Amino acid sequence: MIVGALISGSVDVSLMSGFGQVFPAIEKGAGLKIIGGTMLAPTIAMFTGKPDIKSLKDLEGRTVGIGSVGSLVHQLITSLLRKYQVDVSKVTFANIGSTSSIFRAVSAGTIDAGVGEAALIGSAAQFHVKPIPHGIMAVELPDFTYSGAWASDHAIQTKRDVIVRALAAHAKLYRFVQTPQAKDAYLRAYRSVFPTASAADSEAYWNYIQTYKPFAVNLALSPQRLNYMQELNVSFKVQKAVLPFARVADMSLAADALKLLG
Repeated sequence: MIVGALISGSVDVSLMSGFGQVFPAIEKGAGLKIIGGTMLAPTIAMFTGKPDIKSLKDLEGRTVGIGSVGSLVHQLITSLLRKYQVDVSKVTFANIGSTSSIFRAVSAGTIDAGVGEAALIGSAAQFHVKPIPHGIMAVELPDFTYSGAWASDHAIQTKRDVIVRALAAHAKLYRFVQTPQAKDAYLRAYRSVFPTASAADSEAYWNYIQTYKPFAVNLALSPQRLNYMQELNVSFKVQKAVLPFARVADMSLAADALKLLG
């Protein structure tokens, strides 16, 4: 767990991960701060392999794959279902694990629905699934911050300059990768990480980034975005109350990082 590693001091900073669990940790006394955003828009969507599921409402009485209760995937799916007046008490949630594991379970038909990478919508048929209408999280949940950067108070105090430079490097990458000029470099990098991926898949991920531009090019997260995430935690009973912005965040590092970029 990243939270445990940061609290113990074995890790100084997490530069790109979901941070819903940071708020309850801070509430319990952990010396942590969210220091920036990385991916503002969720990159996943809802899929099903069942022909008779034609809407999110049809998931009542069905089994939907999630991560653990309170996890990033669980919060996203539940928030989406609530938006479309799905009675979540009538949905059976199965803890499958990661997004890729959930998608494989949907493809295999062992669960009725779940999430997968939204970039796969165009090639869904080859996995024996189809996207569920209104299931693209980036469109339906624009205020949900998918991932961010966070660090221990100790690391912020003792390694501020290093963390600021790391944030600046990430911001420079975010700005570059969301421009057309980055396409060749992105595709080369994608193939080096996923050598067996098809050209269509790599193009699909590239097109998703260009369409939704999910990366936080200016790094800083607003109080409104962090309050939204905290309110979700409170509704899921993993956090008792919304904490003040100054207690959970320090955006001065993001501001300093942007100054390095000119």
